[in-house]
Amino acid sequence: MATKMPKVPVVIVGMGWVGGIIAAELTKQGVKVVGLERGKPRSTQDYYMVHDELRYAQRLDLMQDLSKETVTFRNTEKMTAVPMREHGSFLLGEGLGGASIHWNGQTYRFLPYDFEIYSKTVERYGKQKIPDGMTIQDWGITYDQLEPYFDKFEKMAGISGDPDQNPLVGKRSSPFPTKPMVKTPVLKLFEEATKKLGYHPYMMPSANLSEQYTNPDGVTRAACQYCGYCERFGCEYGAKADAVVTVLPVAQKSGNFELRTYSNVIQILNDGKKASGVVYINTITGEQFEQPADVVIMASYVFNNIKLLLTSKLGKPYDPATGKGVIGKNYCYQTNGGSAAGFFDDKEFNLYAGAGSLGMEIPDFNGDNFDHSNLNFLHGAGMRISQTGQRPIATNSVPKGTPTWGKDFKQKSLKYANSVLSVSPQGSSLPWKHHYVDLDPTYKDAYGLQLPRVTFDFEEQDRQMIKFMAGKAAEIMKEMKATTIGSSDQLGPYNIVPYQSTHNTGGVIMGAEPATSAVNSYLQMWDAENVFVVGASAFAHNSGYNPTGTIGALAYRAVEGIAKYLKQGGMIV
Repeated sequence: MATKMPKVPVVIVGMGWVGGIIAAELTKQGVKVVGLERGKPRSTQDYYMVHDELRYAQRLDLMQDLSKETVTFRNTEKMTAVPMREHGSFLLGEGLGGASIHWNGQTYRFLPYDFEIYSKTVERYGKQKIPDGMTIQDWGITYDQLEPYFDKFEKMAGISGDPDQNPLVGKRSSPFPTKPMVKTPVLKLFEEATKKLGYHPYMMPSANLSEQYTNPDGVTRAACQYCGYCERFGCEYGAKADAVVTVLPVAQKSGNFELRTYSNVIQILNDGKKASGVVYINTITGEQFEQPADVVIMASYVFNNIKLLLTSKLGKPYDPATGKGVIGKNYCYQTNGGSAAGFFDDKEFNLYAGAGSLGMEIPDFNGDNFDHSNLNFLHGAGMRISQTGQRPIATNSVPKGTPTWGKDFKQKSLKYANSVLSVSPQGSSLPWKHHYVDLDPTYKDAYGLQLPRVTFDFEEQDRQMIKFMAGKAAEIMKEMKATTIGSSDQLGPYNIVPYQSTHNTGGVIMGAEPATSAVNSYLQMWDAENVFVVGASAFAHNSGYNPTGTIGALAYRAVEGIAKYLKQGGMIV
């Protein structure tokens, strides 16, 4: 029997970037909010002097316990899905701050093309350009409509970036709030080479602060020290923007916010049309609690958002056979591969220093910034070089053909420890009718709930894109004058290992109508007006850029919709 708690105006499920932003903004307006986080509390003090590569980067201390909750995976419906028991292709975070604690800080905006991908593709190439089975659709919002919210997120986080407008990305209403990161010799080499080739390099937008910064909420943070311990680690300086050092303190200071950690939500209570609250388990004591609320905000990770909607029977489950239904539809990942590694006999760099978002990018082959008329794929990839810090355990690059052990291996490892660079595309992932998430009929989590089942594989579209991008990456590395270049233009079947990126998207997608989407442009559910499902689960496809900047912008827009709903009810337009 669940203990019933006093009713509140708003309950938020998940206290990462999305939950933190919504909590901060609503509580500033005087709204009482309860935030539920299934993991433990955390603060910057937890990471003081803890540059422990083994604990965090290899043993993944900040990640979800997969023995309790995980996903199952298969490439096709003909296969039997099996549970992911070790972290591999993506890393599912847990605890206060969510994945904002262990991300790198690379903070791009999706391109204007992304938000109107169907319309723009048909306008330029005709409907015949879209392959059978590909389910791209417009998002129900334009870049220009979302731009003010991008700006708000970047000012809150203090994003560091180039002062000049790059002509191939969305126009900005104001400059980045802080100057770009340090342009190292590695980045200068990439910049010179890409400019010679006629491309448009710019510094990677960074949530690793380039200088001390005080944001509009009065939160002051210190500058990045370039220690090289960003992704998979919490930042001991507070220089890397995360929910714990930016938005959550604002909510907590308001006096209108109650945070409950170790609180794992297992059900959204609803009558099929509206939610009345949630049920959660205290993961320490095993006690169950019911939290009634006027508005339920789903702000957890992609898979958990989908899982809770499906297990709570809220929204119409997607059916791949008919293409009907929306919950679980348009699951996308990211298409990685096609990197070019360059080994330099005449140059040495300080590769052990770095930051998660210390890098440079060219947008020339992302989105529709190049002509696809004679290409067998749509969209593209961001092409970049990053200097994130070559930590000693995981770093051991040697040229192709080198033995994997012995004297020659050791000699080459030492020789190239600071003399190997990589130019890498990060490719988009477009949706297909047969890529989706549903509930696994066999496997359950520690609380008796069915696990989310992922059905996904790379398509010929992805293989053609990686082949094209690999040629561009090698071209750039050749212009950088590497002594030896290693690259591959082949993309095999998708597998749950090895690690690729934690950029899972879709499943509760946004759009202009309930027949083809689960939420509107304020991320309000069409089928339950007092439920808002916020996060990358709303993406109708995945771009060639990291998703966090777009997640943050959508969260700020969702806040406006939630505030309006609290005042007037109904669907927000």
